[in-house]
Amino acid sequence: MSEPVLEFRDVSKRYGQDGAGELTALRAVSFAVPAGGKIAITGRSGSGKSTLLHLAAGIDVPTSGEVSILGRALSSLDEGERTRIRRDAVGLVFQFFHLLPHLSVLDNVLLPAWIASERGSEAESRARDLLARVGLDTRIRSAVQKLSGGEMQRVAICCALLRKPRLLLADEPTGNLDDENGRLVMDLLLRLADEQGSALVYVTHSLDLASLADETWRLGSGVLERP
Repeated sequence: MSEPVLEFRDVSKRYGQDGAGELTALRAVSFAVPAGGKIAITGRSGSGKSTLLHLAAGIDVPTSGEVSILGRALSSLDEGERTRIRRDAVGLVFQFFHLLPHLSVLDNVLLPAWIASERGSEAESRARDLLARVGLDTRIRSAVQKLSGGEMQRVAICCALLRKPRLLLADEPTGNLDDENGRLVMDLLLRLADEQGSALVYVTHSLDLASLADETWRLGSGVLERP
């Protein structure tokens, strides 16, 4: 068995609330995601789904338990090291795109490479190839604010995939799109992740989109239910 790309071991997350005690967002969650695995996570708002993704990306740290990416326990890393592993091994896709409106489509896709001090022709070639795969090769010089919502999410997917991350995390990636564009974007995300062998964990309210994954897990009141 190969080492999991992402692993949670008895992970709990609690938040203090002024005058109201603690809020438990996750309760003793354990799972492992293999290389190339595709996992959908469903659940009501406030069930802990976004908290789980933030912990998986090292954006937040658990109250107890351990999160590991590619065998590296995040608790053993300082904030700078967690930032580097997130930059090098994790791709993030959000509901609201998180693109820079003053940059062109191509420059938005290249931004992760620039942050990693990669400014050679190889990064631009990959960016152009990704944009061609998502049908935006004729829009590379357009300002992103001129794109439709579906087009902006395709650009965001290209940003996440640019540096060939081993792990893709997507938080309601179709939540800001209509049903037709949502299905197109989800199909695209799954196909591109499969082509480069990335593990994918995505949160969705849609049971139809969840059914496209290898497995669907459900979070309820911080407890993870698996088949």
